[in-house]
Amino acid sequence: MTNSDIKFQDLKHIWHPCSQMKDYETYPLIPIKKGQGVWLEDFDGNRYIDAISSWWVNLFGHANPYINQKLKEQLDTLEHVIFAGFTHEPAVRLAERLVALTPEGLNKIFFADNGSSAIEVAIKMSFHYFKNKGRIRPTVLSLKNSYHGETIGALSVGDVALYKETYNEILIRSMQVLSPALCDEETALKDLEAVLQKESDHICAFIIEPLVQCAGYMKMYDPSYITKAKALCERYDVHLIADEIAVGFGRTGTLFACEQAGVTPDFMCLSKGLTGGYLPLSVVMTTDDVYQAFYCDYGEGKAFLHSHSYTGNPIACAAANATLDLFENESVIEKNQRLIRSMSEGLARFAELDCVEKIRQRGMIGAFDLKGFAPERRIGMEVYEYALSQGVLLRPLGGSVYFMPPYAITPEELDRVLSVAYEAVKSLRP
Repeated sequence: MTNSDIKFQDLKHIWHPCSQMKDYETYPLIPIKKGQGVWLEDFDGNRYIDAISSWWVNLFGHANPYINQKLKEQLDTLEHVIFAGFTHEPAVRLAERLVALTPEGLNKIFFADNGSSAIEVAIKMSFHYFKNKGRIRPTVLSLKNSYHGETIGALSVGDVALYKETYNEILIRSMQVLSPALCDEETALKDLEAVLQKESDHICAFIIEPLVQCAGYMKMYDPSYITKAKALCERYDVHLIADEIAVGFGRTGTLFACEQAGVTPDFMCLSKGLTGGYLPLSVVMTTDDVYQAFYCDYGEGKAFLHSHSYTGNPIACAAANATLDLFENESVIEKNQRLIRSMSEGLARFAELDCVEKIRQRGMIGAFDLKGFAPERRIGMEVYEYALSQGVLLRPLGGSVYFMPPYAITPEELDRVLSVAYEAVKSLRP
């Protein structure tokens, strides 16, 4: 098979995400045959460094030998079992380990299968918590410029104009406050407190992406905002939901972003890197207080209502356990400090370019914005195409170029990624 063969068959039947399918008449669709480490290879033998971890999920490289072996072992034991009334060792072990690793007090775990589902679970659980206590609070508060997924509930609490305008009539109730990534922290906190003071009786939860609004053009803010926001939520009896789906598992320099703020959220949503990028799995972690609000005799009507067929899938849990093994056995957070320094040094070079502004970094996430180009120009796609031609997979967010590579990348490979991006931007013409 060749790239052309696969592309032809693909476009006959497959509808791709985040795509205007007509674009594939012009922009390349890349069929990938195999992956190894940070490298992807297509059917014609072209190789690409996966500098975005295949949508931020791949932590330890493609076809990681250790994760592969653990999955093979699990396949010979148990592939799946109903999770209502049954359980299994991989899920129990994973739950125990996550409780030990996450901020103190997150003692209960609810399994789901992807990030958007985790957000839905947390929203429903928060609303239902207050309902079980005789209070109806139908509104969720979030930050401007936020993104939390694309199922209806998750979409509702985000702040992406395109989605909200398209699906406005079927969205649930939400409110947005100023983001500390877009204004100074004091102003953002004052706005949050003003809304809580006025509306807290109607708000069940405040949901944030800690430290980095990833899909919101990689906008970043300081952990002090989270610390103070949590205090405000406690004062007004509103839950704090930490959406660590993209930033968890070392992306911001610590295992979890909330660690840098020294807070325990009422709910923490985890996915993406949870399985090292291998399989769909997510968890919602919460407190004993939330759990007890649902604990009752049968028939009292307080049980939490959410399920899906693949809850707690053993193979996905085995991948997650293997991922945690790698964190424990290979001192990943400590070793990443060298990569973080390399990224910082490489990003500094972009300050030389007149069309670059707002260079920023938080741990293993780096980004900058392009300026001086016509708004209707698809400048990010020009960077994307140039990088592909040089064997690097970048996927800019509009005019924001970012880097979120697997932790398996070497300093030399990271330097190549940054050099290709530099040349791509340097080659742009007004």
